[in-house]
Amino acid sequence: MNRYLLAFLVAVFLIFSMGLLMVFNTTSAEVVDRGLAQSTHLGLYKQIIYAFFALGFAVILWKFGYEKILEASPFLLAVGTVFLILVFIPGIGQNINGAYRWVKFFGISFQPSEFVKYLIPLYYIHVIIAKQRSLKLKTFFGLVGRTAVPIGLILIEPDNGTAVIIISALVVLFILTRIRWIYWAAPLLVLVLCGGVAASQMKHVPDRIRVYLNPESDLLGKGHQPYQAKIAAGSGGLLGKGLGESLQKLDYLPEARSDYIAAIYAEEFGFLGILALIILYMTIGYLGFYMANSCKDLRGFYIISIVTFLICFQAFLNLGVVSGLLPSKGTNLPFFSQGGSSLFANFMVICLILNVTYRSGKTYDRLKEK
Repeated sequence: MNRYLLAFLVAVFLIFSMGLLMVFNTTSAEVVDRGLAQSTHLGLYKQIIYAFFALGFAVILWKFGYEKILEASPFLLAVGTVFLILVFIPGIGQNINGAYRWVKFFGISFQPSEFVKYLIPLYYIHVIIAKQRSLKLKTFFGLVGRTAVPIGLILIEPDNGTAVIIISALVVLFILTRIRWIYWAAPLLVLVLCGGVAASQMKHVPDRIRVYLNPESDLLGKGHQPYQAKIAAGSGGLLGKGLGESLQKLDYLPEARSDYIAAIYAEEFGFLGILALIILYMTIGYLGFYMANSCKDLRGFYIISIVTFLICFQAFLNLGVVSGLLPSKGTNLPFFSQGGSSLFANFMVICLILNVTYRSGKTYDRLKEK
């Protein structure tokens, strides 16, 4: 194992370990504060179990290899699209906080969009590699049209944050695969303009913009979480209040264990703590793109590049929301926030990076021997 890959895995492990600490910290406080009849360690145990099973599935992916996974991506995306439809079926889909994002089978619930978020880029890579030399406008639009179906379903849930992440990933792939800008930039610009005009006619849009710019104007509504997150992060100061000393986790800040867990971390570990976390994500970004650039296989280059981008972009969005720089989008912090679906998906794509780095190097060595 080369030192860059080892450093990459160490950064992921450190983030996950810090996340475990904060998951226990926030969930145990929730149990005590609300007087729930359950163990204070339940949230920690769940996260560890999620990680254990995620590693098991990651080993299965390793056995298949990234080439076979790319070949199976059309089928996998079709399955993912079916699950996105099932979230709207009564008895299977779950409505939580007004959103249909989860399906439940035999007492186990998961979020299909967390997996589709990675399957769409993999499907694009599979098709574009096969059609690279004969890619025509009709073929490109057909590809975009097929990926638009699951993206549309995610928007209907609604899960705007995940849809934005997927579209951003596709734009990055358009650039990496050197698709002519006239194919995608002009339609995207028209779509953005039309969406902006349509949004301006909706009554709730100006209200959301107002709350984003001034959370204090709606402290009992949509401005509550951003405002409490600012209090948590700001009160941490330079060094933080200390582990376990957060006040905002005591039911002041909703979603303290998932979307806003970084705010509690900033409150307890301060500016230096959040800086260390940002540096770890920057390390993942630097090493991921370095390994992608060193990859001998074009498919591997695309896979590592887009997976690295997705991890870092989600971290940017989450930390941007927590700091108040971005409007709330419900994006969790990779490897850090509580959540089984997210952890499963992220561990699997880390395994893909490992597999690409290992197998592409072996393939290159065999070609040299011949």
